[in-house]
Amino acid sequence: MIAYGVIAAGSDWLNGVDCSFRHDVINNKSAWFDDFIPFAPAVAAFSMDLCGVESVHRLPDMFVIYLLSNALESGIVFTMKNVTSRARPDGSNYDSFPSGHTSTAFLAAEFLHQEYGCKSVWISICGYGTATLTGISRIYNNRHWTSDVIAGAGIGIMSAKLVYLIYPWLRETFCRKDKAPKTLVFPAYANGNFSLNMSYGF
Repeated sequence: MIAYGVIAAGSDWLNGVDCSFRHDVINNKSAWFDDFIPFAPAVAAFSMDLCGVESVHRLPDMFVIYLLSNALESGIVFTMKNVTSRARPDGSNYDSFPSGHTSTAFLAAEFLHQEYGCKSVWISICGYGTATLTGISRIYNNRHWTSDVIAGAGIGIMSAKLVYLIYPWLRETFCRKDKAPKTLVFPAYANGNFSLNMSYGF
């Protein structure tokens, strides 16, 4: 997806696909919801956990994973926008490639899938369906080209998957606790005498 977006940005033929799809989708109305629905799958994931539906990770871990994923995704999107400086379809600025709204939405969808996809395939379908609607709305509102949206989707999915891949190592490295204390002090009573004992594990 990311490769397609990069290639399309410099391909006359794929630019034609962008223009054609934009012509088919856009009209004079505006989809107002594209500023809100990118976060819907993530909100659903946290809400399900709070309602008692068991997730793959505990709630604190979910927060950390989601924040790390967004940090990675934001860094990639910000860098690529500054490097490519592609003009938006409406000509408002040069921050078109890739679509940040779409990457955020697909990151949230992958996050929902990772935590609850094992419960039901419909949970993943709803999450990715919402993310797809976000991408289409960005084209519908004349804010992005098709290739911007496709690349953004790839970045969002990739960011979440990478964090899920490395998170066990991060948790083991930075949150490791000794399984048992090395020093143990305890009282004892024997033959009418009290004593204070200490043991130390090497």
